[in-house]
Amino acid sequence: MNSDILVSASLLGCDLSNLENEIKRAQDAGTDWLHFDVMDGIFVPNISFGQPILNAVKKRSGVPIDTHLMIKEPIRYVEEFAKAGSHMITFHIEATHEPLMVIDRIHSCGAKAGISVKPGTPVGMIKELVPYVDMVLIMTVEPGFGGQGFIHETLKKVSMVKALADGAGKKIHIEVDGGINNKTAAECRNAGADVLVSGSYLFGAQDMSKAVASIKGL
Repeated sequence: MNSDILVSASLLGCDLSNLENEIKRAQDAGTDWLHFDVMDGIFVPNISFGQPILNAVKKRSGVPIDTHLMIKEPIRYVEEFAKAGSHMITFHIEATHEPLMVIDRIHSCGAKAGISVKPGTPVGMIKELVPYVDMVLIMTVEPGFGGQGFIHETLKKVSMVKALADGAGKKIHIEVDGGINNKTAAECRNAGADVLVSGSYLFGAQDMSKAVASIKGL
């Protein structure tokens, strides 16, 4: 059991027609962050939320907002999402040729910076960036859609990122996103992840508090 595990509730899995109550339900259940997926229909084959929705979420959120940019050239929108209330802004290494500039822009806007890799992207792509970020997000499904099955082969990336961070003497969050439930959460925790994103499993649970506890391993 690890009480230091954070649960980030993915709003992609909630009932969007009842967003205010879903946010309250997630917070009352003990989730630590709200995960806000931004998709542009170009970097990933889907379109999701933008800044106006984030502004609305922020008004009702009593926990940090964990914004995941699945968009091309993320530097264009960093300032807007920071101003809209993002605590953490994560972008994809595959979406930019200037990752350090994106990281610097996020930090200059007062947010924490995260970097993410798709299931098929080697961790070596972000090796040199680990000392500069606050979090690494390992995608355990292909980004773009909720409700997918967990890709077990991605777990080795969690362990690799942990080793890189430890080797650099850098304390960072290691987040996993995709197919997280009580069983896959245990595997992720054992590999070294400390932030677990869950949407369908949490919002589909009859007792979300129990679902949150099961992800934390409590």
